[in-house]
Amino acid sequence: MAGVLLRSVQTLSRGVPRSLVTSQTLHYRLKSSKPDVIIEQSRDGVVHTPLDTFTDEEIMIRDMVRKFSQERIAPLVKSMDTNSKMEASVIQGLFELGLMGIEVDPKYGGTGASFISSMLVIEELAKVDPSVSVTCDIQNTLINALFMRLGTEEQKDTYLPRLCKDMVGSFCLSEAESGSDAFSLRTTATKKKDYFVINGSKMWISNSEQAGVFLVMANANQSAGYKGITCFIVPKDTEGFHIGKKEDKLGLRASSTCSLTFDNVKVPESSILGTFGQGYKYAIEMLNEGRIGIAAQMLGLAQGCFDQTIPYTKQRIQFGKRIFDFQGMQHQIAQIATQLEATRLLTYNAARLREAGKPFKKEACMAKYFSSEVACLTTSKCMEWMGGVGFTKDYPIEKYYRDAKIGTIYEGTSNIQLSTIAKFLDKEY
Repeated sequence: MAGVLLRSVQTLSRGVPRSLVTSQTLHYRLKSSKPDVIIEQSRDGVVHTPLDTFTDEEIMIRDMVRKFSQERIAPLVKSMDTNSKMEASVIQGLFELGLMGIEVDPKYGGTGASFISSMLVIEELAKVDPSVSVTCDIQNTLINALFMRLGTEEQKDTYLPRLCKDMVGSFCLSEAESGSDAFSLRTTATKKKDYFVINGSKMWISNSEQAGVFLVMANANQSAGYKGITCFIVPKDTEGFHIGKKEDKLGLRASSTCSLTFDNVKVPESSILGTFGQGYKYAIEMLNEGRIGIAAQMLGLAQGCFDQTIPYTKQRIQFGKRIFDFQGMQHQIAQIATQLEATRLLTYNAARLREAGKPFKKEACMAKYFSSEVACLTTSKCMEWMGGVGFTKDYPIEKYYRDAKIGTIYEGTSNIQLSTIAKFLDKEY
């Protein structure tokens, strides 16, 4: 399962704290097409590293995922998109490589790697298929993170080993009347002796078709408003819990998105994850981190589309020369490349701030907003550069184009990100 990656990570990281940057630690450029670079020590003895540099451990994980994506996922992308179904072998592969428990402590069967590693995994998967990327993203930045931070020892022992080995998790917040206004949810949890009864419904729930456990936000004290929202652990086979039809979506078609209904679903009091009435805080905290994951996903998607397109512009001949040689094309390509680099730095900066324990919410919103807008622009431009063939399903460009749009919508729309950024700026000035 996660053993191969875990043993490699433990070997590489033995005696080297993950967050410690020293002159003895090797760092590398992100792009595999460029030579590895060793960062030199400055006069004051401090190593100042660019944002796109990583430890041996992180590079090993990134390269392993890159290889897995090309060999195991790429051949299945088209069929999974057409059939709106993720192949079981892909999910199995994610578990086998330890990619569904990247930051989880090895004592629970996890890889025990860094937050940056999670972002690199999400980015690399998205370069080949964003649907697979979002499945891995939710598992790591939401489900595992909530269990690790809030779970009792019993809850951790029960679920974390399974989440690292063979169980997909699903985060359940959105409802028909509760989208951007996330805390106007109507799903209730009524206390009865030593258990709760959950009633209501959820919409747009990712990973729901494959999930074995669901983290459900429900209001257990309606008189307290959003401060009554509590997080409940609901196993898939709980009586009264039903998974509805899968949405027929524009993009991310292999990623399951279903509605859920709770009809007198009885769960024990011990199923509360964290503290009663604190669900709204947990949702905010996790979504702030999750936005960095979405930024990494959109970055990978845009880069993957760009990487698929540029070689075509160098091969396609029109008016006796390559499309790439026209100055009008060169300027457009250079502009997109610059925006991709800006996206990369925004995303890595937010991730490093979070990993260092420093304030990162504004930077996470900026990264999520900018990356999703750049992904939409990049895929649109790539389709134009490819011409007619880019509009067909013979090439992957149109799929990237469809997959990109969700980035401006889920885990906070672009307008929500801008409003949040403005609130931080208001305080700063």
